[in-house]
Amino acid sequence: MTRVFNFSAGPAMLPQSVLEQAQAEMLDWNGSGMSVMEMSHRGKEYMSIAAQAEADLREIMGIPSNYKVLFLQGGASSQFAMIPQNLLRGKTTADYVDTGDWSAKAIKEAKRYCSVSVVASTKEGNYTSVPAFDTWKCNADAAYLHYTPNETIRGVEFAWVPETGDVPLVADMSSTILSRPLDVSKYGLIYAGAQKNIGPAGLTIVIVREDLIGETVAGTPTMFDYKIHADNESMYNTPPTYAWYLSGLVFQWIKAQGGLAGMAVLNERKAQKLYAAIENSGGFYNSPVDADCRSWMNVPFTLANADLDKPFLAEAGKVGLTTLKGHRSVGGMRASIYNAMPEAGVDALVSFMQDFAQKNG
Repeated sequence: MTRVFNFSAGPAMLPQSVLEQAQAEMLDWNGSGMSVMEMSHRGKEYMSIAAQAEADLREIMGIPSNYKVLFLQGGASSQFAMIPQNLLRGKTTADYVDTGDWSAKAIKEAKRYCSVSVVASTKEGNYTSVPAFDTWKCNADAAYLHYTPNETIRGVEFAWVPETGDVPLVADMSSTILSRPLDVSKYGLIYAGAQKNIGPAGLTIVIVREDLIGETVAGTPTMFDYKIHADNESMYNTPPTYAWYLSGLVFQWIKAQGGLAGMAVLNERKAQKLYAAIENSGGFYNSPVDADCRSWMNVPFTLANADLDKPFLAEAGKVGLTTLKGHRSVGGMRASIYNAMPEAGVDALVSFMQDFAQKNG
């Protein structure tokens, strides 16, 4: 068996040791005689898996005790609606920062429930930068401020956390969660789809401060009420049990790598290697993103000669470097180098890029 280096933006690579453990436990988890996929989500075996996963996530992220951790379905896209439904709490306005495609989708959905104030946007600059905080036009009476710390498609990343005072800060961390240490207490709510840096598709993590839940807008479906899920320990209905289990194995793997501090050292080094290859290519490759906000996780780049895009992708695939095609909305290339991408994968990509440039420059 030959495994490739998969640079997909999601579903993304999982640690090989995690997959091997899941393989070993597929037919019989811990002597239960059952696969995790066959377990009742309310049975003692599965409840122990769920509890351990939450405990490990709380440990590696340092989640304070006054925050609820929810394991939900619906992807991050469902959260675009659930956030205003739960966090408006009688207010009619919410602040949003527009730095890319996912910010724009969150804004569009929130407009169904409230007046959205776009306090800063980089749309006119084609989403290649982060707006300076002193240009933001924030509202002190906003229900919350929403931003996307890392834009998966454009590869734009905040290197700082906005200071919003008494206004709860909400973050879509789908493509940056668990990549480095984080002060959860700075946020009112953090949410993330699992299929990038947590586990397989089908699970969504929500970390929400307790005082922000319990007052939904009129007409909110039961399944969209955070308090319902919190009160039922994410077991109001059948959760995505296998995705939750696999994510728990990933949390244990992160602990074994030195926690988020260890992941940060590795992730920064991987990103620096790849950006150096782009910058040192003599213009053969180019990064569309401003240097001070380039993502550690998603690295888009273009070839100066776009006619070489197809040969680049074809030849990369032949040597086991896959899913490098950029998002259809922007073109070019994109290498997503989440936690599970080993440094050897980045080294292989850098070597290929150098050889390809030498042959075609």
